[in-house]
Amino acid sequence: MGQRKDIDGSAGVPTFYGSELRWKREEAGLTLSQLVEGSFYGPSHLSEIERGERRMPAELAEHVDKVLGTDGFFKRRCEDVRKAKRRGHARYFERVLEAEKHAETIEEWCPTLFPGLLQTEAYARAVVRATHPLASDDEVEEKVTARMTRARLFDDNHKTPVYWAILSESLLRQPILPPRQAAEQLDRIAALARRHRIVPQVLPWSCGAHPFMLGTAMIMTFPDAPPLVYTEALHSGDTIDDPSLVKEYRRSYDLLRAAALPPEASLALIEEAAEDDRNGKQRN
Repeated sequence: MGQRKDIDGSAGVPTFYGSELRWKREEAGLTLSQLVEGSFYGPSHLSEIERGERRMPAELAEHVDKVLGTDGFFKRRCEDVRKAKRRGHARYFERVLEAEKHAETIEEWCPTLFPGLLQTEAYARAVVRATHPLASDDEVEEKVTARMTRARLFDDNHKTPVYWAILSESLLRQPILPPRQAAEQLDRIAALARRHRIVPQVLPWSCGAHPFMLGTAMIMTFPDAPPLVYTEALHSGDTIDDPSLVKEYRRSYDLLRAAALPPEASLALIEEAAEDDRNGKQRN
């Protein structure tokens, strides 16, 4: 067995918390499996918490405190970790931040904006500034940085979920950025598609009535948990796990996908729009 790499607890609150957890576990002479024995969680879940990659559920923290005799330390620190992991994001988005890192598939429909996972820094800043016009520059940058951190999900060294995004054609025809930056936004989506990190489809604005004219959706499936749906309004968001509602969202998304252009035709349209922006060509 190779030498194990120590966890750098200085990297942030979640990694410090995980480092402390592993130190106390090893001090007690327990393996991951032994520490979670009697809980509803597996050793891999605990291992991800120790590496700062996953938050500690309150009930698991209570179990750990009991087994390690840590007098409620890990339960009390749970909220600190939760706040740190969602820094720059709304509280209602917390569950999504965790879920998307462990998802097997992610499918999105966001008719008025490019999804957050696909946004460039310039696009994210424009959106944040527009929706928070009175926020300080520091607050805006914190939100932009948080959104860019999410986008690391598509790094080449990351285990990427199968990601599918259906984009309204209006996003290509009515950009919110100057031409050069608009082209960069479209280039990012095209590059991810060309690298086989995502599958984009464009819903033509001439498609007429379709089954998803109201609302947004982010549908996530997991190898070891039931699927989730996340929907968002201007200043609120809801995570849905009710099986019957998830089934309804699943059906609507599949019908929407059937109304969209095929992936290759969609990619060609995205690249054509990017080229138009680069050349200063008026879209219509």
